[in-house]
Amino acid sequence: MKLVTLLPADRYVVVNRSILTEQERKNIISLYEPIVGYAAVSLYFTLWRDLDRMNLVSMDYTHHHLMGLLKCDLESIKLARLSLEGVGLLKTYFKEGEINSYVYELYSPMSPKEFFNHPILSVILFNHLGKFEYELLQTEFKEYKLDLKEYEDITSSMDMTYKTSCQVSFDAVGKRENAIVLQDQVDFDLLLSSLPKGVFNERSFTKKLKELINNLSFTYNLDTFKMVELIRLVVNEKGFVDKEELRKSARRYYQYNNNGKLPTLVYRTQPEYLKHPVGDHTNRGKIIGVFENTTPYDFLRSKYKGSTPTSRDLRLLETLLVDLKLKPAVVNVLIDYVLKKNNNKLNAAFVETIAGQWKRLSIETAEDAMNVAEKEHKKYSKKITNPKVDKTIEPVWFNENLEKENMSEEEVEELESIINKYK
Repeated sequence: MKLVTLLPADRYVVVNRSILTEQERKNIISLYEPIVGYAAVSLYFTLWRDLDRMNLVSMDYTHHHLMGLLKCDLESIKLARLSLEGVGLLKTYFKEGEINSYVYELYSPMSPKEFFNHPILSVILFNHLGKFEYELLQTEFKEYKLDLKEYEDITSSMDMTYKTSCQVSFDAVGKRENAIVLQDQVDFDLLLSSLPKGVFNERSFTKKLKELINNLSFTYNLDTFKMVELIRLVVNEKGFVDKEELRKSARRYYQYNNNGKLPTLVYRTQPEYLKHPVGDHTNRGKIIGVFENTTPYDFLRSKYKGSTPTSRDLRLLETLLVDLKLKPAVVNVLIDYVLKKNNNKLNAAFVETIAGQWKRLSIETAEDAMNVAEKEHKKYSKKITNPKVDKTIEPVWFNENLEKENMSEEEVEELESIINKYK
């Protein structure tokens, strides 16, 4: 995704790609708002409001217009836009110029049936609402079924009722949904080759099954080999995958390894708009790139030499990302800092004390987190007069000679291992 700075003077038009009914407006509030938040829903309805005068294409507006209507800053608007894009309600196009231009295409929400059957959105909604509220919502949208076994269908077909004299073709606006896009989460070639030929019927490997596997891998953080294990458990006697059983197996596996909890949708890596400018090839810039482009889970796992982190440390990650809402790159800096300063131990009280301070300081970028960590370390070091204090416990990015040649061999080795690990 292109890194673009949003400015109040930037122009935008809204394009209507669907039809939004009153019921769908209610669906967005009931089903989508618990996931994307009220700010994203407010932006969505405000963009629809911009369409009201023109119906299909809005007038040309500035983003200052949005700031005035929503009473919020540009960063909040951009974050709300990204949330809408993530769940398929909005597509964004960009054209660079003296004044940048945007096109916002609006799409309809999924139907309740599609939503509750979606392997990602349904799980996240359950996790946000809890069992009671989720089941209450399901009851509200439950389809009413009437027993028609004793009735005969006597509905007339169109050709029995009407005759045509001419055929007219016209492109009209209809209900359109925008698909939720995911990059491949597993190696599908490896997955297919790992399944036994005599048990698995390759004809069952349809586009829908591939999409389901991809969604489940993303939602429950499953790698290719774990997905192969789960698929082997749910192949029926004809060699076809039981999709519903695959869903249940993936959910049970995740809950077993996470104390019964279901996953929460959080940024996998640092949001693009909070990343360091591209093109910084200094050692410090490369380290910032590692913090920004690595998920906190993968970063912590690297500290475990590739092994799975303990459930206690994973719960601590969840607290930082979900409860305190720290950005992923900030969490990575915090992990690296605490492990170095605390003899490779993630003491929850120590971590949460620093995290609370960084949250109050509104630290959102890797660079700001690194700067405040260095500042706090220098302040603490001045209080220590013992000359025997081991300076090697500092993170390598504290080194003032980071861009010079007079770093120790140990420091150079650590720097290279951090940068090369995620190339």
